[in-house]
Amino acid sequence: MSQHDRQGRQEERAIRYFAQDESRFGLKTIIGRLITACGVKPLGAWPWLFKAFWLYGGVEPATGASFFLQFSHVDTACYQRFLDAFAQAYPDSLNILQVDNGRFHKGKDLVVPENIVLLFQPPYCPELNPSERLWEYLKAELKWAAFKTLTQLQTKVAQLLAELTPAIVASVTGYPFILDALSALNAVSIGIKRSSHDKALAT
Repeated sequence: MSQHDRQGRQEERAIRYFAQDESRFGLKTIIGRLITACGVKPLGAWPWLFKAFWLYGGVEPATGASFFLQFSHVDTACYQRFLDAFAQAYPDSLNILQVDNGRFHKGKDLVVPENIVLLFQPPYCPELNPSERLWEYLKAELKWAAFKTLTQLQTKVAQLLAELTPAIVASVTGYPFILDALSALNAVSIGIKRSSHDKALAT
């Protein structure tokens, strides 16, 4: 496909914005506050097991759409597999993925699918990525939970993901400044399309 044809195809696609990130889920207990009687120290199981897996995810704050895959670790090869699967899941749109500056996001062997654009956020600013809030939401459900095997934890996380509705995802990740920017971008896009249509009719 020529560069001209590729550019024309991209312009015809709807543009979608996703926040993308990875998070570690391990057997070491996630501790947190517990409500107890006055003067009573909270007790909870706390296994010191260091087995873990990584959850790769992409979420669309505007609609609550989400896509997740589990991997054993983070590297360029795993990220390539995630991007390829993500591209296949959303083939009809040009997908902008906000990501951090992890080295595997910029690996020299990484081939970004033609319907994905990586948007790198400023360094050391994880709070700018709405995915971080979703990780907090999921891990809040795992506080003081003890799992004997990694398979048990993976099953629990898969259950939590299955229970995520678009409404929940949108509520958790819908940062006002992002939604305002997307709304403004959509208004500009509509204006450009109307202008192009009017010019076409005039000719």
